[in-house]
Amino acid sequence: METDRIFIGGGGKDYAEAQNLLLKYANRHGLIAGATGTGKTVTLQILAESFSKQGVPVFLSDVKGDLSGLSVAGSPEHKLHEKLISRAQTIGFTDFGYDSFPVVFWDMFGEKGHPIRATVSEMGPLLLSRLLELTEAQEGILNIAFRLADEQGLLLLDLKDLQSLLVWIGENADELTLRYGNVSSASVGAIQRRLLVLENQGASGFFGEPALNLDDMIATSPSGEGRINILAADRLMQSPRLYATFLLWMLSELFENLPEVGDPDKPKFVFFFDEAHLLFDDAPKALVDKVEQVARLIRSKGVGVFFITQNPDDVPGDILGQLGNRIQHALRAFTPRDQKALRAAAETFRPNPDFDTETAIMEVGVGEAVVSLLEAKGAPSVVQRTLIRPPSSRLGPIDMDERKQIMAASPVTGLYDTPQDRESAYEILLKRAESAAAEAEKTETEEREFKSARRYDPDAKPAKRTKKEEGFGEALTGAVIKELKGTTGRRIIRGIFGSIFKGK
Repeated sequence: METDRIFIGGGGKDYAEAQNLLLKYANRHGLIAGATGTGKTVTLQILAESFSKQGVPVFLSDVKGDLSGLSVAGSPEHKLHEKLISRAQTIGFTDFGYDSFPVVFWDMFGEKGHPIRATVSEMGPLLLSRLLELTEAQEGILNIAFRLADEQGLLLLDLKDLQSLLVWIGENADELTLRYGNVSSASVGAIQRRLLVLENQGASGFFGEPALNLDDMIATSPSGEGRINILAADRLMQSPRLYATFLLWMLSELFENLPEVGDPDKPKFVFFFDEAHLLFDDAPKALVDKVEQVARLIRSKGVGVFFITQNPDDVPGDILGQLGNRIQHALRAFTPRDQKALRAAAETFRPNPDFDTETAIMEVGVGEAVVSLLEAKGAPSVVQRTLIRPPSSRLGPIDMDERKQIMAASPVTGLYDTPQDRESAYEILLKRAESAAAEAEKTETEEREFKSARRYDPDAKPAKRTKKEEGFGEALTGAVIKELKGTTGRRIIRGIFGSIFKGK
């Protein structure tokens, strides 16, 4: 096995000789495109295998469950065994053999893999606004919430932290408007409703601690193979906005936390973004600009990003232009829109005088592709028709018993399985409210005692109250605690929450 390249495939008559992805250009990003059923998943599988063999850890999402087979070696008993052997012989893949790879399973819902969590603060207002599909005005209020959390030293770890803070913002909208601009209680309520929908979709388990440590993904096995991190995404795909936002969050975390490494001999990490069109559908310009910025700059962190989608035009042009390594499976052209997309896909390749690229993209069969990879000095190669090499791991999914065995032996077993709930915004606000309630009750008791004493001593004077106590004198304290605990239909007195923050 050559250590500076990955063998993608080759061919026989009418097909290219060996097509290799040079490792030193793998952080120049890539695209795997093609219609459903043309072989994109297997191409993703052989790339993950090859990077792992070269000691490069990868992350990918398993939308259909098929990629779990990476954890188990292929078998001569498989129904496609003879075809795989024939393909390997045709393309001169002499190193072909069956093998398994060091897989770690992850799952946002903690069902088919180790839980993945992030804090609300890590997600940030921009991505949360995208996830909640907020208007510009609502996004502005979310930014105010994050600013207030910073100023008051309130940790935003889980959804109830954010919900509690939004309650305070809604009750103090008039005061906040003077400082930050218009704060509409209706907009606050709309955000709360969106958070409730998100909670009902099961996303509440994603926000919290222990938060994911990227070092647990960017690692190698004891034998030096890169870990293959597989996110179970079959259930996650039922909430496509959550899926896209989560992957973008991961990409942003990689960008913000990894050090600069320049142009390494091989990537430090490779990130596969499957169903990439979900990231860009109806995305605001600010979000697309962020993706473009991350894609442009993250290569210097040693990270390669591969987008997997049906049509190249699913990816905005400014981002598509940064994807130097391209594997294009078959496209169909039944409608004028399809034909336009086909022409656009063909025009992105460096032409080959031996065939028409547009025709070739329509003609290649399952497991075949037109390929252009970066070669010397980072220039794209002439497009070639290529037979994709067969995978060494199992084609198809593993069963639940096999998955459980692999998870039990996982190097991260026990690190993320039990959620934590340390003191954060919700708990701090609740304590302040309880303290305010106690002081208000004390004040009311003193007032009752004073009134009772005056019946017998008209010259009695009320107990002197501190400024802090005076702030709670007329408070309906029980409503505060009930609101923070989730009771609805009770109005919080604005003065209490104002005093909580002022008295910090």
